[in-house]
Amino acid sequence: MDKLGPIDEAARAVLDDLAARRAVTRLWDRDHTLWADDPAEVADRLGWLDVAGAMATQAERLEVFGDALVADGIAHVVVMGMGGSSLFPEVLARSFPPRPGRPALRVIDTTDPAPVARLAHECPPAETLYLASSKSGTTIETLSHLATVLAQTGDPGNVAVVTDPGTPLAERAAAERFRALFENPSDIGGRYSALSFFGLVPAAAAGFDVAALLASADAAGPTLRDPDPAVNGALRLAAALAAGVRTGHDKVTFIVDGEIDAIGLWLEQLIAESTGKHGTGVIPIAGERLGPPAVYGADRLFVGIGDHHGLEPLAAAGHPVVEVPSAGPAGLGGLVLTWEVAIALCGAALGINPFDQPNVAEAKAATAEVLERGPSVIEPSSLSELLDQVGPGDYVAILAYVDPEDGVVDAIEDARTEIRDRYRVATTVGLGPRYLHSTGQLHKGGPPSGVFLQVVGDDPIDVAIPDQRFGFSTLKRAQAEGDLRTLQAHGLRAARVSLAELLEVTR
Repeated sequence: MDKLGPIDEAARAVLDDLAARRAVTRLWDRDHTLWADDPAEVADRLGWLDVAGAMATQAERLEVFGDALVADGIAHVVVMGMGGSSLFPEVLARSFPPRPGRPALRVIDTTDPAPVARLAHECPPAETLYLASSKSGTTIETLSHLATVLAQTGDPGNVAVVTDPGTPLAERAAAERFRALFENPSDIGGRYSALSFFGLVPAAAAGFDVAALLASADAAGPTLRDPDPAVNGALRLAAALAAGVRTGHDKVTFIVDGEIDAIGLWLEQLIAESTGKHGTGVIPIAGERLGPPAVYGADRLFVGIGDHHGLEPLAAAGHPVVEVPSAGPAGLGGLVLTWEVAIALCGAALGINPFDQPNVAEAKAATAEVLERGPSVIEPSSLSELLDQVGPGDYVAILAYVDPEDGVVDAIEDARTEIRDRYRVATTVGLGPRYLHSTGQLHKGGPPSGVFLQVVGDDPIDVAIPDQRFGFSTLKRAQAEGDLRTLQAHGLRAARVSLAELLEVTR
């Protein structure tokens, strides 16, 4: 049931444009001119198109790796990564039940000191494989986690690495004799790396069916190569997304099959980093609770993944609705490839390069500057004054530097729902610093329609980072301050607000 309503005509125009440009064929031919005349950050970013086939040749190696963990008594696998290195493993961990006799899979992608401190208690180092994942091999969060766990375990044999060839992390893995090194194909960008070693090594470690994931992607391939929109669901999806941007329905709101609802975390990054640049982009709204049609403004496009009764009332109320089939966890490989193709084609329709991220480095540089001079004291602004600036077509982004496993996250979600209902605007919640590697590009490079509410939780304890003059609490606060300063430098409506005041909106 695709009922595009107010964006139907625009979607047809996008399909005509993509057909005239032979977009589907040129995508699979790896023709970089579909997006840019300059091949830089395009031609060397298309390895994801056939990565499933390439990874199928590694299936035996991955199986042996996973079996050896069981034989060695490993009970926990902890992925230490950010963005494209962590989000799909998080989807896997939440979508599949733990396999009996196999290690439990978890992800740490926070600099809040509380979960870092808990890790050694919840995952005893002698029974844990630490998987350091970083495309660049220089990610500050991942290297900080790695330094911490090595200081605790003292055993490099409990560490494995996924990274690109020749990175500092790859060199270190070889020099220090880590348990395993998986060098990923370098022509795959982070957010397109789910079906590469970055997603499959954690899957194999936890005993998930890697072959089935790859087979699911392989089965989707023929329809995704077909230039006929009646066959190619990714092409229709790309047209709807681009049409939504062109017609002011750029808040793409996901309603997801409960078995795989964590896929929203992965989709946020794929869409936000790929399309949110040069003042335009698709704004992904993931995890927002479903409400009645009356609480939504006229800027929404709803995408249902799987079957949902809630879509019909939205379509009846005049909101454009798209349905994407879901086969549950077993079909994740095909779903991933479908969305990757859709976003690549959407980028072509919008006239942007979906493989670069021109604004991501800004927050990293700002964080480094804060760490150099020391964090500032930032007085909270008035929440009500900031919300008074919210108007039709805006979205409210809550940027929360808190313990991701604390109950305060649920309370923040309650506040989010209240703001959505009260102001009839789209809302997002990003946990820092995770969102810096996900939606951060969109915040700074996309449409200037965001109103950003930053909250920073207190740290009753801190955890030192070996060989650094700062601990995790200082790093967290430097990342929060650096991002806030960067948002404000772009002239965006952004301020630090009191967590207590934010939570008061529900009372």
